[in-house]
Amino acid sequence: MIKFCAVFLFLVFAAAAAGAPASEAAIPVFGAANAKGGLMLSTPTQIVILLTLLTLLPAVVMSVSPFLRIVIVLHFLRQALGTQSAPSNQVLVGLSMFLAFLVMQPVVMDIYHRGWEPVESGQVSWQQGFDEGAKPLKNFLLKFAREKDIQTCVEMTKSAAPRNAADLDLKILIPAYILSELKAGFQIGAVLYLPFLIIDLAVASITLSIGMVQLPPVMVSAPFKILLFVLVDGWNLVIGSLLKTFY
Repeated sequence: MIKFCAVFLFLVFAAAAAGAPASEAAIPVFGAANAKGGLMLSTPTQIVILLTLLTLLPAVVMSVSPFLRIVIVLHFLRQALGTQSAPSNQVLVGLSMFLAFLVMQPVVMDIYHRGWEPVESGQVSWQQGFDEGAKPLKNFLLKFAREKDIQTCVEMTKSAAPRNAADLDLKILIPAYILSELKAGFQIGAVLYLPFLIIDLAVASITLSIGMVQLPPVMVSAPFKILLFVLVDGWNLVIGSLLKTFY
């Protein structure tokens, strides 16, 4: 978890340092340089950075990780089962978060080793470290961002058309990735809904044909849907299939 936070801290302050003039970037605003030329942050600065990190980290986790697709699919699954609040929102969010960490761990470690460690040891500048650290994240986002969504974001920002995928900025890739994940999550959720919808329709037709008008069909179909889901080991199938879409 510390390395996850360190990577996020690196991306935030490297982006700020990249846009600063050279004269300002040379001033040790956050602390003093160590013997190797690395940056040593003072304790008050570390506290401010940590508080800022805790505020922005949830948005980053939801935006640039598989969390978005996973939580949407699990929400659709709960609605299809008709279990109302079981599992609870806390359980779904927690499961989605740890699954997202599982998928993103190789990417985050690659960013940490290629970007944060050289900057911390003073081998490269913030700008060079940010460029190197952003490459693994760009490669991950490019795998799942649709070309149509990327084109839409490029047109909205009125940016010059990139010559290749390497020329795309994170400000283009991140919203394109979010749009693509929303579509993928809704597509998977719709497919999950179909078998349970068939059970609901079958139960509703049977109850109406025998004159059970006062009894809601959902109350009758819910046990059958849960039983079917348990018999086919639904959690393993759904989670396993979700994780395979990211590899």
